[in-house]
Amino acid sequence: MLPRVFASEGIPRSDVWQSSLCFLRGRRYLVEAASGAGKSSMCAYIYGSRSDYEGSLTFDDADVSKFSIDEWQSLRRRHIAYLPQELSLFPELTAMQNIELKNVLTGHVEPGRIEEWLHLLGIDSRKDYPVGKMSVGQQQRVGIIRALCQPFDFILLDEPVSHLDSRNNLIAARIIAEEADRQGAGIISTSVGNPLLLEDALTLKL
Repeated sequence: MLPRVFASEGIPRSDVWQSSLCFLRGRRYLVEAASGAGKSSMCAYIYGSRSDYEGSLTFDDADVSKFSIDEWQSLRRRHIAYLPQELSLFPELTAMQNIELKNVLTGHVEPGRIEEWLHLLGIDSRKDYPVGKMSVGQQQRVGIIRALCQPFDFILLDEPVSHLDSRNNLIAARIIAEEADRQGAGIISTSVGNPLLLEDALTLKL
């Protein structure tokens, strides 16, 4: 797989682009990249929000380029959780409202578990604040919790802790890893310098 924009710029050296790469359930992956190397593009290709690449991308041996809208919707509801770099939170809604917006639809996480995550990540006192008035680091923690509020075979995280200190990074990594392990799911996280502090992760250079 290779983004079409790279065709005119020369092929970058990469463990991902133009490689036969298989992400496995239950494994943890850290994709490290310089700015502009295409990490957000990679995430968008896996999630199906972009298709401007050359090569093939498959999910359980099925070519995703042939998926219908209904098939993509089913894949995103049940198999791939995604936290984009821009977070895609609703700034006028509170932290809890942003989280419940997904969890009410999925019914996946008990309310008490959400409260526990909010407390562990140090934003329980801010749960009723509009997200637009929170810091970027606080917003990232809200986004992480919301991403966990669905069943998944993989959780895809694009620079999820770029604005977190090491303590909150470790807490976020533990919460994500525990939930992924509970579901037997894989973790794919990108970084340009402040990676999610996962144990036993395979590092790939983009």
